[in-house]
Amino acid sequence: MRARLMAGALAALALATQAETAFAAGCRGNQTFERWIEELRRDAIAAGVSQRTLAAASPYFIYDQAIVNKDRGQGVFAQSFLQFSDRMAAGYRVQKGAQLIKQHAAIFARIEREFGVPAPAIVSFWGLETDFGANQGNLPTLRSVVSLAYDCRRSELFRDQTLAALKIVDRGDLSPDQMKGPWAGELGQFQFLPSHYLDYAVDYDGDGRRDLLHSAPDALGSAGNFLNKLGWKRGEPWLVEVRVAGNLPWDQADLAIQHPRSQWARWGATLADGRPLQQDALPASLLLPMGRHGPAFLAFHNFQVYLKWNQSLVYTTTAGYLANRIAGAAAISRGQPNIPTLSSQQVFELQRLLSARGYKIGKIDGKAGLETRGAVKQVQMKLGLPADSYPTPELIELLRR
Repeated sequence: MRARLMAGALAALALATQAETAFAAGCRGNQTFERWIEELRRDAIAAGVSQRTLAAASPYFIYDQAIVNKDRGQGVFAQSFLQFSDRMAAGYRVQKGAQLIKQHAAIFARIEREFGVPAPAIVSFWGLETDFGANQGNLPTLRSVVSLAYDCRRSELFRDQTLAALKIVDRGDLSPDQMKGPWAGELGQFQFLPSHYLDYAVDYDGDGRRDLLHSAPDALGSAGNFLNKLGWKRGEPWLVEVRVAGNLPWDQADLAIQHPRSQWARWGATLADGRPLQQDALPASLLLPMGRHGPAFLAFHNFQVYLKWNQSLVYTTTAGYLANRIAGAAAISRGQPNIPTLSSQQVFELQRLLSARGYKIGKIDGKAGLETRGAVKQVQMKLGLPADSYPTPELIELLRR
């Protein structure tokens, strides 16, 4: 579940892609691919990779222009939270997730004991990333990462991933022919980058190998270890659906702002079913993925850990919501009907308008990420609008004027 592309930018992107693709072959200091591979071999040996591993991996040292074209033609992820969660947190994933928790009960009990991460939090990512291991990709990983490392766009990132993939082979976890995944080089049932595989994979079935493709215990234990290393706090919630009062100070609805749960209760927030919130000091942020008219959540520290796994707010909110559903929570309240959503083209325009006025939005990329939402909040406050950080067509119209 990685980056997707914006249709509205294709015309401009196509011209740039043609020029960049023509230049790609000479991107690494005008070296031929064969010369560049020789340097890669030397770097791998210096990093401790054996000659045996390099010999086994050599048939996959192939430059694949189709992989590079996919990277340069990625789409912008433009679905709203409700659109994405309706599809990805569907009933069958809730049911299958609960069944798999029962099926692997001993494994999940061990994971929670050792890493503090509960089963639903892991199973939600399992379902979203690969449909519980069913869709892991079938392209040779080494060919993908080598091609992307030779290309200029993200060469350093994928050079590191290539070396990590070689080290995975070297320590005996996977052979080069077993190492398969999607075009961007992710591996296994949780789609770890090779560097994450190398650093966080654990042998949970006791066979002496860390096989995140074929061993469910290894994959699940590694996901628990990864979340633990990202900072998961044992026994704490991640995302709780709430109802909020209409007079709530909307400018406080921001993942960068935390208040004790008791303060949100004083501002009129309750649990989704109307029961009162706990009156304690546990810090929480108010998350309104579709603005003040849509679903509302209190997001806790462990939700910030989710964001370290994947920085897409829509994806991460769906992962947290799916985990709640697998744990037995009811379906969310959808808020008011017909909440407006922006297309990728509209987000591009909004970002350009905000950037032209001096607001920091990160990249102008058609993605309404956290930086763009922060800028939306600032301009909403300046214009005297409810500052819920949610971009709308009306806001674009106001900025045009």
